[in-house]
Amino acid sequence: LSAGEVLKNLNKFYKRKEIQRLGAENGLDARLFHQAFISFRKYIMESSSVSADLHIILNDICCGAGKVCLLGHVDDLFPFFLRHAKQIFPMLDCMDDLRKISDLRLPPNWYPDARAIQRKIVFHAGPTNSGKTYHAIQRFLSAKSGIYCGPLKLLAHEIFQKSNDANVPCDLVTGEERVYANEDARQAPHIACTIEMCSTNTPYEVAVIDEIQMIRDPARGWAWTRALLGLCAEEIHVCGEAAAIDLVTELMYTTGEEVEVRNYKRLTPLTVLDYALESLDNLQPGDCIVCFSKNDIYSVSRQIEARGLECAVIYGSLPPGTKLEQAKKFNDPDDPCKILVATDAIGMGLNLCVKRIIFNSIVKPTINEKGEREIDTITTSQALQIAGRAGRYGSSFKQGEVTTMHREDLAQLKEILSEPVRPVKAAGLHPTPEQIEMFAYHLPDATLSNLIDIFVSLSQVDGLYFVCNIDDFKFLADMIQHIPLNLRSRYVFCTAPLNRKEPFVCTTLLKFARQFSRNEPLTFDWLCRHTKWPLAAPKNIKELVHLEAVHDVFDLYLWLSYRFMDMFPDAALVRDIQKKLDDIIQVGVCNITKLIRASPSSAAAPGTAEVESEGFPFSRTKRDTSVVSDHPNAKSPGALSIAVEVPAERRTRNLKAYRPATRQEDLRGHGRGSLASRLLREGLLTQEMLRQLESEWQDQHRNGRYGLGSKRDDQSSSKETGRKKK
Repeated sequence: LSAGEVLKNLNKFYKRKEIQRLGAENGLDARLFHQAFISFRKYIMESSSVSADLHIILNDICCGAGKVCLLGHVDDLFPFFLRHAKQIFPMLDCMDDLRKISDLRLPPNWYPDARAIQRKIVFHAGPTNSGKTYHAIQRFLSAKSGIYCGPLKLLAHEIFQKSNDANVPCDLVTGEERVYANEDARQAPHIACTIEMCSTNTPYEVAVIDEIQMIRDPARGWAWTRALLGLCAEEIHVCGEAAAIDLVTELMYTTGEEVEVRNYKRLTPLTVLDYALESLDNLQPGDCIVCFSKNDIYSVSRQIEARGLECAVIYGSLPPGTKLEQAKKFNDPDDPCKILVATDAIGMGLNLCVKRIIFNSIVKPTINEKGEREIDTITTSQALQIAGRAGRYGSSFKQGEVTTMHREDLAQLKEILSEPVRPVKAAGLHPTPEQIEMFAYHLPDATLSNLIDIFVSLSQVDGLYFVCNIDDFKFLADMIQHIPLNLRSRYVFCTAPLNRKEPFVCTTLLKFARQFSRNEPLTFDWLCRHTKWPLAAPKNIKELVHLEAVHDVFDLYLWLSYRFMDMFPDAALVRDIQKKLDDIIQVGVCNITKLIRASPSSAAAPGTAEVESEGFPFSRTKRDTSVVSDHPNAKSPGALSIAVEVPAERRTRNLKAYRPATRQEDLRGHGRGSLASRLLREGLLTQEMLRQLESEWQDQHRNGRYGLGSKRDDQSSSKETGRKKK
């Protein structure tokens, strides 16, 4: 057979609409059809021989091409193509069963216990500092039994303490911790938990779901959907932004339950100032500077203490105990610390006596629906959540103020705060372990990562729902794929909370999985050897970041100990040394400016070079797109992505406009001008990088690369303006 003729007819087969329609009828969507054809074409073109019946068909097609009486037609290849497709996509043989398993169109039916009772739904809607959660908690405390579901361990711990202080016995349940109100470990009638840990089988009189707007979160939204639809309580009190009222009402309409809405207004006035701070010399007691990167935290805190002022520091990767101690230090009127430098971690979970919120920047990293990282201006919801921390009701400041560090950001901040909050349109869903197990029964040879891919590609949802981003899950599934584990254990390991930016944490999870697969218990001594405990106080920022990573490892051990008690037997001992480590980290944070001076000029530890979002729990775990793994199939560290910030008058809301440097500008001018200064402040550029860029720029000038004839280059560069940086 002529290879050219065979290839021409195969491509003709691929382009025929009838063949594509037949493929769709047999479970091959456009993506699978294309992949199957590429494989089928490669099989035919690269095989030294093919089956006799396929050879006859190809011969008839090639010999009959162009003749009036055709011996064969390209459509005759379809049975062979479909047979090949089923070999590379085994799910095609059981497509109907798989579609039924992945049908997510009726989530309310997943919770028969909740559907068996008529629940009362009360939506407490209002901005930050409006008392909405307070009223819901009062009903929680007065009930015979209740459950509080919050997004953070800090919030769950606060309700736990508040309940027990009010003589209402309440247990604390988080992924890493169980604390019983009763000494005999008997379950109390009230529970405060992180939302992922709530039980949908236990009956309660009252349930409180906090921060309901997070039902739209691309990674964690499924937990709010599960709680809202599945909690078996006579009354469900939902707290959050008014932007979620319509969605909650529609979801409850599908369950036959009505929603009572109670609206609240802010209890203290909040004023947007007409002037920016512009200089740290203008700081006042009660000021909080909000940054969106660790580099900014390090830089700003060092500049403040250089002025003889003491400041507290709070960012997302600090242990909860350290955050609370820093908040306590800042709130204490007798403590000389009167300034707070924080990321948007202060947006939830901490009660702070802040007079004025100062945005150091109004751009921050975000994770979109596809799991991709973007640099964008903060949303109205985020801005209100952070700004609302100023002038908390009951604090020493009767009103709150908000402004920016830089004058050019102020007008845009005012615009952001004046806009209505974007309505919440859909609720997140996530495949359950049972659904994945049923998939594995039909596809026994597929990896867990492939099972998830197939599930998402076949899943069907209606307009009120979306499937949450499962990239974090797939990352861990690929990372431990080479370790022999049963499916249920593998699934649990893949839902473990860890910081993907920390290679130490990721490699420790690999060690946990290997030890577990050998059926060897992970003892306290084993953990101490691998973490080199005991650890000394940090001498620089790099050592502080490592201590935070070790704290995450202890969290990981405790999280796994509640899922595999026999294999992680020393939870009590690990919790003891974790408290000691928390104290060591607190010492380091209190001396953070000394650590910065002892660190390299960039003041950034490994893994923090990229701009990082620290605050709102917008993802199930604090993860990034790069990690070091000892497995060849694991993802390699991602390249650094930098988005350049420009003056407000040239910047659109989604940062589509960027100012390209013209050939007449000298790089040394950049070093003195606002662009380089802003990049340095944002942590996107270091002095060393700036010197290297200056050297390269001068070399290019000497070589004539950017001489008078470079107008075409400038025009080409200008075409890049308006493209969103990721």
